[in-house]
Amino acid sequence: MSLEDGYYEADFKQVNDFFLRTPFKWFIDKYTYLMTNYRDKRADNFFLMSSVWPTVGICLMYVILVKVIGPRFMRDRKPYNVKNVMIVYNLLQTVFAAWGFSQGWSFYVSGDYSWTCQPIDYSNDPEALRALDLAWFFYMSKFIDMIDSVFFVLMKKFSHLSFLHVFHHGIMPLQTWWGPRFVGGGHSGFPAFFNSGVHTVMYLYYLLAAMGPEVKKHLWWKRYLTTLQMVQFVCVFVHALQPLYFDCDYPKIVPKLIAINTIIFFVLFANFYFIAYIKKKSEKKIK
Repeated sequence: MSLEDGYYEADFKQVNDFFLRTPFKWFIDKYTYLMTNYRDKRADNFFLMSSVWPTVGICLMYVILVKVIGPRFMRDRKPYNVKNVMIVYNLLQTVFAAWGFSQGWSFYVSGDYSWTCQPIDYSNDPEALRALDLAWFFYMSKFIDMIDSVFFVLMKKFSHLSFLHVFHHGIMPLQTWWGPRFVGGGHSGFPAFFNSGVHTVMYLYYLLAAMGPEVKKHLWWKRYLTTLQMVQFVCVFVHALQPLYFDCDYPKIVPKLIAINTIIFFVLFANFYFIAYIKKKSEKKIK
């Protein structure tokens, strides 16, 4: 071994020791422990459930696509006519959301479900597996929702790609990944059920709006979609806090994370509502 080789080995050892002493090692240990000991083993073979990093990568690629690559691609091109594709897409989204809401209704409303604190059933009971499947379908639906942004890019409606829009679509797959991976069912299934109902109404509106000006001019209830979203966040926030007061062996960290998430989105949607409907209306009156 040459002296130069000795220097390389010494440098590598210093780098290795550095990572072993820093928070990087602590993070890897905690991440491995979490993924090994707390995961729902029933979801091991589900698509994209083996690791969170593919989901992180897709979310990052989505942001880059709609904010960088897409606008550059469309810079010198005319807007594409995607009306028919949008009609089919919104129809399928409406049907899919309605199906998810009906499945959730038979479990969270008309089924054996506690509104105060519902534990997670990790068994292979058919109802428990159905709750896990619904959590995974809800997670996958957040990737399908990203197609909305692709339509905006192709139509060169870049103003629609606001911070709220991109942040909402870009973060939801990552947030919902943890559901089927760790808490597939139980108390945390309620937000997915409620959100499916909201999306049924929302995509129905998009479906009708995509049919053209003759139909769109009669859609007076657009602003109430945002109101419905905010009502959703309030209901989910109140519901999520129940396990903090009623114990049923449900992980206490989950209600706290859901509550924080609903507060963030409520503020963002409320800000959008104020700018889009209250502030603009005031400016029109002044003019």
